[in-house]
Amino acid sequence: MEKTIINTTNAPAPIGPYSQAVRAGALLFISGQIAINPANGNIEAADVIGEAHQVMHNLKTILTEAGMDFGNVVKTTIYLSDMALFTMVNEVYGKYFHGEFPARENVAVKGLPKNVNVEISMIAAG
Repeated sequence: MEKTIINTTNAPAPIGPYSQAVRAGALLFISGQIAINPANGNIEAADVIGEAHQVMHNLKTILTEAGMDFGNVVKTTIYLSDMALFTMVNEVYGKYFHGEFPARENVAVKGLPKNVNVEISMIAAG
């Protein structure tokens, strides 16, 4: 199976030894994205709602680079710094999908990179 690395300057550069996304056959695996503004590398969101929108924007640009959109997403994983943030993040997340939603899980974790509150990874098929 052929493997292709997907990278775009419209999403944050990886902050470790990983790729933004990897296409393997018809599947696209997108690494977890946090609320980094790709234009300057900073986290500018004032709250978890702003973070969630920036994360979804970053994911959208990676999907676009791969020739896909949120309609291709089949699975997501949402990592939260606190389950009390679930409702706010869920509301933002839901605005980016139309019709059928992908499978997903939400996990509360002890900490996330750069002390953010939300990180989301995706698997898309196309």
